[in-house]
Amino acid sequence: MKHIRFDQDIKPLSEFRANAASFIQQIQETGRPMVLTQRGRSSAVLVEPAQYDSMLEELELLRELQLADEQFARGEGIDHETAKARLRKVLKRDK
Repeated sequence: MKHIRFDQDIKPLSEFRANAASFIQQIQETGRPMVLTQRGRSSAVLVEPAQYDSMLEELELLRELQLADEQFARGEGIDHETAKARLRKVLKRDK
């Protein structure tokens, strides 16, 4: 995701309401998110659907890696060679 340009990508909600179509077009053309403000404080961030999906996928992967790291630290994991051997055994059996 591209970084926000503070001079172009932070808009008041009232301005967004009046110009929604052009703001959505800006997001699509630039690939940058847009921050909407309400009473001078950030209230929402608009991103393209593909960027949103990508962020969710990355977040899910990071959570899975964190969980795996925690499990391994507790001694619940297996080393790489053992995992490969088990996988080969399963693949052989399924042929």
